[in-house]
Amino acid sequence: MIIDIHTHTFPEKIAHRTIVKLSEAAHAAAFTDASNESLLASMEKAGVDLSVVDPVATNPLQVEKVNNSAAALSETYEGKGLMSFGCMHPEYTHVKEELNRLVRLGIRGIKLHPVYQGIDIDDIRFLRILDEAASLGLVVLTHAGQDIGFPGVVHCSPAMCRRAIQAVGAFPFILAHMGGWHDWEDVPGQLADTGCYIDTSFSTDSFTPLDDGYWKEGEEKMLSPEAFTDIVRAFGADHVIFGSDSPWSDQETAIGFIRQSGLPKKDVNMILGENAARLLGI
Repeated sequence: MIIDIHTHTFPEKIAHRTIVKLSEAAHAAAFTDASNESLLASMEKAGVDLSVVDPVATNPLQVEKVNNSAAALSETYEGKGLMSFGCMHPEYTHVKEELNRLVRLGIRGIKLHPVYQGIDIDDIRFLRILDEAASLGLVVLTHAGQDIGFPGVVHCSPAMCRRAIQAVGAFPFILAHMGGWHDWEDVPGQLADTGCYIDTSFSTDSFTPLDDGYWKEGEEKMLSPEAFTDIVRAFGADHVIFGSDSPWSDQETAIGFIRQSGLPKKDVNMILGENAARLLGI
């Protein structure tokens, strides 16, 4: 089984204009139109059995509406290859009640995005979310490191993640983008001994720039196979989870990178599906 823990879709009526806006902000090409159906088509092509959609609340007023949509998506696509995490915002005031509601709805995790939400991951407002999610057994997946759309903005560095983990303790905490996008040199030393998980999303090989002259030649490069495997070995393959960040990476290409990285087959199998299945209770 191949599970993609990190994907994004939007409702059909806003998917096209949303992905165009985000693509222009990042100066990076998308590989689908970010609709549920286009993700399913990508999954069929790549051989992905299950994709987890990770919604983000950019303000606290969105939290309940987004979570209702997440529950509806999971119900609609149950058994068809899609499920959704919920969301949470650090300035939302009813954290305990809403996370308990997500559990009752059968949602298995939440997505956080400190850059979009404008607050450091080790701020007390995020720590209360992490602590409550941990008590409920919810998986927490957070954007980690820099963000392609917000140059110079840092709200989730490896050091911040380490402090957050030390404050809350061990729980199923997934740091996206191999533990910290473009902070990869700091990731093993800060995080490999914390027990956290990292996902592979939007970190391998290179992204595809728009043809608008924003990115200089070579700036699209991300982790080489050698750098990727070095980080995997530091954490252990049992703590690395496949994520594509679709539509920002092509699922088939991302899977091919992992398979061709030189890692043993048993490690590849853990990364591509076994670790996620364990965390999600599948």
